Amino acid sequence: MKQEKVVYRFFQYVGEPLTARKELAFEDKLIAQFVLDELVFNWNKSHLEDKINQAIDANNHSDFKQYSEAYKQYVWED
Repeated sequence: MKQEKVVYRFFQYVGEPLTARKELAFEDKLIAQFVLDELVFNWNKSHLEDKINQAIDANNHSDFKQYSEAYKQYVWED
């Protein structure tokens, strides 16, 4: 049986350079999403706390009621 030969010819590529992207692992994506969710949650909660405190200081009942209703989503328990 005859052996087959493979011949490679290399030519210089003159176009735009190509870059390959490596996909991130699912676990890495999930961890990154959890970290971002936690950061956004904590920022929103502290922002609402500041707004509630400002409404209390200004003795603004309508703003206090509005912000405290939104704040309930951040402190609910089962």
